[in-house]
Amino acid sequence: QVQLVESGGGLVQPGGSLKLSCAASGGTFEHYDLAWFRQAPGKDREFVAVIKRRGDTTYNGDSVKGRFTLSRDNAKNTVYLQMTSLKPDDTANYVCAARRGSDVALTASLYSFWGQGTQVTVSS
Repeated sequence: QVQLVESGGGLVQPGGSLKLSCAASGGTFEHYDLAWFRQAPGKDREFVAVIKRRGDTTYNGDSVKGRFTLSRDNAKNTVYLQMTSLKPDDTANYVCAARRGSDVALTASLYSFWGQGTQVTVSS
């Protein structure tokens, strides 16, 4: 059983940057792909980015390509989401998720473990 705890959310102005962290425990971290999803009030949950267990493959959703970077430190059991050029549309609750699998999964239902999320608000 993997437990995930997100941190780093907050209020940031448009054009600003923020770095989210997701710390994992209870499992062998390097066995799991880690992903971020986000959900804003009244909207569907949206895929943000995923990183494969070895950290050699990442994939970003279209809305964040070129602005968000996902990385992981397997020694610290932590995955990081560096967000730049933030827009008001990026405002959402950002949630970390983990799964074991050989492919790159963009669908939330394929993930077995979830954190509680951290709120990101982009506003002037």
